[in-house]
Amino acid sequence: MERIWDIAVKYWPKLLEGLGVTMEMTLISVLAGFLIGVVLAIARVYGNKLFYGLSTGIIEIIRGTPLLVQLFILYYGLPPLGVNLSPFTAAIIGFSINSGCYQAEYLRGSIQSISGTQMKAARSLGMSKTQAIMQIIMPQALRRVIPAWTNEFIYLLKYTSLAYIVGAPELMAQAKFIASRNFQFFEVYLVVAVIYLIVVLLFTKIFSILEKKVEIPGLEWVR
Repeated sequence: MERIWDIAVKYWPKLLEGLGVTMEMTLISVLAGFLIGVVLAIARVYGNKLFYGLSTGIIEIIRGTPLLVQLFILYYGLPPLGVNLSPFTAAIIGFSINSGCYQAEYLRGSIQSISGTQMKAARSLGMSKTQAIMQIIMPQALRRVIPAWTNEFIYLLKYTSLAYIVGAPELMAQAKFIASRNFQFFEVYLVVAVIYLIVVLLFTKIFSILEKKVEIPGLEWVR
C-alpha cells in the first residue's frame, strides 16, 4: 500500500497531465459525436430513402467494426494515401465518429418513443416538418436520451485508453511510460484504475443531477 501511495505522489504531475488529455479527448469527441448523432438520427427517422440508406450504412459499418481497427485505419492506414494525422487528431476523429453512430441509435430510439400524433398535431397547426422536428420532437427526445447519453459518455471516457496504442499522450500512455521506467506495473495500473473510477463516479453523479433537473414532469404517466 505504501508503494502505491509513493507512486501516486511521485508521478502525480504526469498522471494529471495524462488525465487532462483524456478529459479533453472525451469532451471533444462526445460533443462532436453528439452533432454527428443528431444528423444521422434525423436522417434515419425522417429522411428520404437516400438519406435513410446513407445514415443506416454509416451506422452499421461503424458499429459493426472494432474501435481499435478504426483507429488503426485513421492513424496507420491513411498515411499511404497522403493523409497524415497526429495521434491526438486521429483519436479524436475515431472516437467522434464511433460515438456519433452509437448516439444516433440512442437518439433514434428516443425520437421514436414520442407519439406520432405530436407530429400530426404540429403539422395541422401550420408548422413545417422541420419546425415540428426542431421545436416539438427534439426538445423531448433530447431529455429522454440523457440516461443513454450518460452511459455513452462513461464508455467513451474509458475507451480513450485505447488512444495510447496510436501514441496519444493520455492517461494510459503516461501510465505505461511510468511503469516501464520503474517496472512497477501492478502498482501504477492500480493507481490509474482508481483515477478512472473516481472520475467515472464523479460524472455519473453530475449526470444524475442533470437528468433530474431536465426530466419531463409526469412523463411516467404518459402512455
